[in-house]
Amino acid sequence: MIFSDAMARLGTESAFVVLARAGVLAAQGRDIINLGIGQPDFRTPDHIVEAGAKALTDGHHGYTPANGIPALREAVAADLHRRHGTEVNPDNVVVVPGGKPTMFFAVLMFGQPGTEIMYPNPGFPIYESVINFTGATPVPIALEEQNGFAFDAETVLAQITERTRLIIINSPANPTGGVTPKAEIDRFVAGLEAHPQVAVLSDEIYSQMLYGGRQHVSLLQYPEIRDRLIMLDGWSKTYAMTGWRLGYAVWPDEAVDHATRLAINDHSCVNAAAQYAGLAALTGPQDAVAQMVAEFDARRRVIVDALNDLPGVRCSDPGGAFYAFPDITGTGLTAKQAQDRFLDEAGVATVAGTSFGAWGEGYLRFSYANSTENILEAIDRIRALL
Repeated sequence: MIFSDAMARLGTESAFVVLARAGVLAAQGRDIINLGIGQPDFRTPDHIVEAGAKALTDGHHGYTPANGIPALREAVAADLHRRHGTEVNPDNVVVVPGGKPTMFFAVLMFGQPGTEIMYPNPGFPIYESVINFTGATPVPIALEEQNGFAFDAETVLAQITERTRLIIINSPANPTGGVTPKAEIDRFVAGLEAHPQVAVLSDEIYSQMLYGGRQHVSLLQYPEIRDRLIMLDGWSKTYAMTGWRLGYAVWPDEAVDHATRLAINDHSCVNAAAQYAGLAALTGPQDAVAQMVAEFDARRRVIVDALNDLPGVRCSDPGGAFYAFPDITGTGLTAKQAQDRFLDEAGVATVAGTSFGAWGEGYLRFSYANSTENILEAIDRIRALL
């Protein structure tokens, strides 16, 4: 078989590679603690599961509109108004199976040879992978620990050229847990006035997972860029619904038809029962979300203290999501060496910072979407190894 050149440019998500390796070791009888995969370790709340089951028993077995059932898109708009105080037209909402289709669609719309797309580094690996796939030039936005892993608006704006078509930002961020403060976002948006050709994809999938009194700043709150803003969010993290494959984006008027046509070409529509579950998630009680985030916050404090107590390891305070991103250079190991040795020798799955880009060297991602007991046991194993 002769594959297209584009396939050689397509990367992967290393967390799933680590998950597979951990599964092999577990099948061999090894006791593995998984702090690698980025998914909540909580059950989907019962009322959401019941709504999905009821949709099936009620006969919702067929195709739905490509952009999502109207009631769900209306609920998304109402939820965004409640959380961000901004008006959203349900016709601008496109429901998709998870967060990745929105990333793919946005990059496909703007990426081609001769163009540039900016993305966070270290950042979610699919950004760079899909940019490369389209033939566009990926331009990293360096996220540094000294800035709390937040982007610097002045630096980002200075990287824009006449070839720049899209800028991807992510706050709260994967893998660092960094949260970009409002003042920096204000400067970023103001600077974009000089670059009207540049679109923005704001990945806000962790928008309800912030700690230490931090508040989420959605780019939907900036009317001056709404005509070129794509805002990504969804159900996977907030409602512990990773396996339901349900996400959405708010698209600008000029792009929403393109997004809908891409959906038709790609997946036709989203699973009907999952959409009714998503509707119940948005319109039902939110106490399970608050309880889960409070538990993540407690684990965050535990894992940061425990990591800082390891020899050669230093961990700053993550402001959001459910990841710690410690500096492990003091161990004398590279990120990949640490990932492999911690898994193979200590039975602890983590993900090398370089899986999220070149700027992740010297760091390791720990997901604290696991019990406090398992987190402390994992740290004890790593301490013994070091």
